[in-house]
Amino acid sequence: MPVAPDYMANAAKRALETREELPASKKYGTLVGLARANQLVNRENLSLETLIRMRSYLIRARSNYDSAISRGLSAKNSKAIGAYNLWGGPRALSWVNKQIKKEM
Repeated sequence: MPVAPDYMANAAKRALETREELPASKKYGTLVGLARANQLVNRENLSLETLIRMRSYLIRARSNYDSAISRGLSAKNSKAIGAYNLWGGPRALSWVNKQIKKEM
């Protein structure tokens, strides 16, 4: 089973660190998103089921991430950016798609 590359683990780690610095009202990420970030940071094996869930989230959340980026926001002032980075960041979807193709 594949393990996320450094750039995804680093994006998740930065998102977790930034999240910790924020007041409760500004924190981002669901329990699932936080669990996913920890999987990436801890370099855990990712099952096909997890990869499919990641793809679903990354596709669904991409427009919110892109919109926030285009407005000049960052993970410190955009929950959309912070949450997306918990899942590996903007480069994650391409990697996830490649891994799914290999597994199927």
